[in-house]
Amino acid sequence: MTLKPPPLRNDCFSLPAGVDWTPVDEALSLLRARLRAVVGQEAVPLSAAVGRVLAADVIAQRANPPQPNTAVDGYGFAGAVPEGAHVMPLVPGRAAAGLAYRGAVPAGQAIRILTGAALPAGVETVILEEDVTLGTGEIAFRGPLKLGANTRKAGEDVAAGDVILPAGRVVTPADLALAAAAGLSDLVVYLPLRVGVLSTGDELREAGDAAAPGQIYDANRPMLLALLGQMGARPVDLGRVPDDRDALRARFDSARAEVDVILTSGGASAGDEDHVSALLRESGALQEWRIALKPGRPLALAMWDGVPVFGLPGNPVAALVCTLIFARPAIGLMAGSGWHSPQGFDLPAGFAKRKKPGRREYLRARVRDGRVEVFKSEGSGRISGLSWAEGLVELGDAAADIQPGDRVRFIPYGSFTL
Repeated sequence: MTLKPPPLRNDCFSLPAGVDWTPVDEALSLLRARLRAVVGQEAVPLSAAVGRVLAADVIAQRANPPQPNTAVDGYGFAGAVPEGAHVMPLVPGRAAAGLAYRGAVPAGQAIRILTGAALPAGVETVILEEDVTLGTGEIAFRGPLKLGANTRKAGEDVAAGDVILPAGRVVTPADLALAAAAGLSDLVVYLPLRVGVLSTGDELREAGDAAAPGQIYDANRPMLLALLGQMGARPVDLGRVPDDRDALRARFDSARAEVDVILTSGGASAGDEDHVSALLRESGALQEWRIALKPGRPLALAMWDGVPVFGLPGNPVAALVCTLIFARPAIGLMAGSGWHSPQGFDLPAGFAKRKKPGRREYLRARVRDGRVEVFKSEGSGRISGLSWAEGLVELGDAAADIQPGDRVRFIPYGSFTL
């Protein structure tokens, strides 16, 4: 029998007939439902807590402010002041931050008080020093002045026993200020999620090595390792393995003791040398693949002896997009910070594009003069577009005919990291 070639589709991005493609939202729902925090906990001093994920609610041990105090430099006294001119005698001494006034201020008298000082007994209201004429042993000023003016109440910011930071929050420098003010010296945090990055392919060489014809430099591993660090994970370089199934199986097995998650790049499709997807399918670990998105449809989502594996495409553009869209929220969930969808912004397009139905698309993009520009080529081999871009434009699963000025969803790269 004479073999006949199939009709030429002339469109490598069209959806093959009869293939069950998994929509992006369905794949994301699968990850969200099946994954959970997989890391332990530890207590660390405040100085080591920035960028870590809180494993428990942080409870204020002390109110902030701990006592009523003054918000300004001025003079304090009891009660409110009606309209008109007033003269008050001054008591000896003053109240300053850290130097409490030990006596009480009698009604009808005032005391010199400096910003941050606890209010002495008998003081309820403070007038700014700029609104006062100072005489010998007395002050003169004009009302009205309401009760409690220019003062702060005890606990008006935080009360003792309040939850000031929720479990799952990634600690910021501002959080350290709040925790310190509320009497904390240590925080309970999750251990960093260890994410291994493994490159596959006979054609790969390390940067700086000699490359023969047909060989390329491994661009994915340095990119992904750096990106994981920005995401708050602990990146683990698993190196690269050749197109050999036994070598790949051995590396997966050894990586189980080193990492909590594995990201691979290359070998996720269905070709003769696509050993990642073949090995995962052979072991029964493959859960989902052929995601309906562009770039990056050959994406393997699997488990290897309890360790989640993200089999990313070998193309750097597709590898980055799949990491941001799928691995990023999953990593947050496994690290204890919960599932976070990236924040996008609807902005006018500075481009025109006609999109076919059936797949979600992500375009390399940036914002200039209030409009979203996209990279000049959609070719997923154009690595320069990743550096040119400042984020992604997300186009939904349906068909679209975008004209300049139409609103499109722009997701900055920063929305995917800390």
